Amino acid sequence: MALKLKSAEACELDLLSLGECMIRLSPPGHQRIELTPYFEAWVGGGEYNVAYALSRLGLRTGWTSRLVKNPLGAFIRNHAQASGMDISEVVWVPYDGVGKADRIGLNFTEVGIGVRSSVTMYDRGHSATSHIKPGEVNWKRIFNTRGVRWFHTGGIFTALSDSCAVVVEEAMQAAHEACTIVSYDLNFRSKLWTSQQAIATTKKLVKYIDVLIGNEEDFQKVLGFEVEGTDENLKTLPIEAYKKMVKRVVTQYPHVLAVGTTLREVVSGLLNNWSAILYYDGDFFQSVRYENLEIEDRVGGGDGFCSGTVYGLLNGMTPQECVNLGAAHGALLQSTRGDTSMITLDELMHVYKGGSARIKR
Repeated sequence: MALKLKSAEACELDLLSLGECMIRLSPPGHQRIELTPYFEAWVGGGEYNVAYALSRLGLRTGWTSRLVKNPLGAFIRNHAQASGMDISEVVWVPYDGVGKADRIGLNFTEVGIGVRSSVTMYDRGHSATSHIKPGEVNWKRIFNTRGVRWFHTGGIFTALSDSCAVVVEEAMQAAHEACTIVSYDLNFRSKLWTSQQAIATTKKLVKYIDVLIGNEEDFQKVLGFEVEGTDENLKTLPIEAYKKMVKRVVTQYPHVLAVGTTLREVVSGLLNNWSAILYYDGDFFQSVRYENLEIEDRVGGGDGFCSGTVYGLLNGMTPQECVNLGAAHGALLQSTRGDTSMITLDELMHVYKGGSARIKR
């Protein structure tokens, strides 16, 4: 059964996402956090990245969260507004001058090279977003009055606190009841919760989900489905074994109509083999494979795949076109620094159609 999308005319927003957005501080180039004399400042967060990218591609998107009214909150606000994204549903809270009550989350990310992997260190405890409470966002007004075609959230936000998990369920239920498509990126983060906690929480949410996004580790750690033949380092990915795992997922949860994943084989910190698979309406569709893809910054590649695929689905493209678009967008996103997309629709369509990297004059 295919996804039943609400018409664009009946809705104010094509997509709304829910999640935390942090400020990322990275040493320039491939320097180490402990030795760098200065940091680059970027904005990003899994769910935020999807809405931001789709806004850059021309869709009407919004993002909701909980932020502090201080210069760091304004830094995120300014970044979001530069894309044209609607942030009118963000909950703003006062700053106490110290951050004891609420603060903006930070993360420190080293961009890997060669045999040294990229590393992220969180400094996001007690963030304003993690303190969000049920009832702070009027979901029924958003989904029933404003109208939203697609709602996206994921496991990173859900893992932040018990109240975040409750708010996710509250939002997903309201979206589901309003016939809005619900997508969920499993996005397991071992620094935020254990696999046992993730599985127990996520199983309560699956009944509202139409589209699942995740890699092989996500399905294992968040839903408890193993992919046979993978090793800890994921140097090779047995695609047929992955397909069998997805079949088990949709057999257990037959209301899940689409499942997307990226397939990343890490050759080195700056060289990956990159592709994706989309399960849709009973069939599998495999993307173009980007062999030896040169990576500037891998963070956000999965969000690039997700947003590219959602763009295709919202615009009535075929499943094969959607997975190719998602893979192309993810590949392009990893060609720039920072978590969020700097890609234009023209650039995306050029690569999607097989265009080369020949210089443009």
